[in-house]
Amino acid sequence: MMIWSVIDILICALVVALAMAALYAPALRQRVMFFIAFGLVVAITWARLHAPDLALAEAIIGAGLTGAMLLMSLDHTSDMPREPASYGLRIGSAAMGGVLILGLMMIVSSLYPIHDGAPTLAVSQRQVESGVSHPVTAVLLNFRAWDTLLELAVLLSAALGILNLGPARRSCGHAASLTDGLARVLVPLLILSAGYLLWKGAFAPGGAFQAGAVLASAAVVIHLTGWEKLPRVGLRSLRLLLLVGPTLFVAVGLLPLLNGQAFLQYPVELAGLLILLIESAAMVSIAGMLTLVYLGGHPHANWPIELVNPKEPM
Repeated sequence: MMIWSVIDILICALVVALAMAALYAPALRQRVMFFIAFGLVVAITWARLHAPDLALAEAIIGAGLTGAMLLMSLDHTSDMPREPASYGLRIGSAAMGGVLILGLMMIVSSLYPIHDGAPTLAVSQRQVESGVSHPVTAVLLNFRAWDTLLELAVLLSAALGILNLGPARRSCGHAASLTDGLARVLVPLLILSAGYLLWKGAFAPGGAFQAGAVLASAAVVIHLTGWEKLPRVGLRSLRLLLLVGPTLFVAVGLLPLLNGQAFLQYPVELAGLLILLIESAAMVSIAGMLTLVYLGGHPHANWPIELVNPKEPM
């Protein structure tokens, strides 16, 4: 126990140190590297807090996809030296940050223990009705499915906004023998890992969000490698890719209304199958949305001309 306590203290100190380094490192590239390392250590922190679902999401998105997006943005950003802030401004910022941290610590300490076990007890009592054996999946896809549907709607709104930003950044990768060989191994493994996480989410940490993020990572690897010979996704296919998850989610939620039940109140005997269908479609849409976030624009170079001229290949 003593060893783990020391490790936890070191992890907390490392999180704070990396956060400070990500904010105040002299070079922009250094700040990006520190931010990626910060995401990895935060993922370890979630794992130590016995929250493996959050640890997976943080490692894949917070460090992986976000790190790749920031690294790609460095090629389009000049590392201009910053003017040093005045001494008074730095002292004021440090004092304000200290007050906020102290206030948050007092609030968190006043909430301890956060609950007496009643929320987890309520979930365990109705676990059989959820259709899955993992409590997190039961809450996100059944008992609190409304929240997950709204999260998908937020991601869809972000993706639609990105589509209107203009063409995506061009790939700076090239099909060298080393990177090409590595990508040919990584991409199939990432696709298989996404399928495994999707299936595993019914009874263990995983699910659509983590699986979709891994699938988006495969798209990022393809983009970085510069495989130009792959078939291009048409506009109709792209729209279908983004809409299939939220649309199927809403359709499944409307089905119980035909039997006089509430929205998203699945039949107990079909709950497991319906959750699997929702997660499968959501995984595909989440992968497309996160890939668009990484690309930073529409994947077609002549966008929006393709919409104006319907004779263009879709």
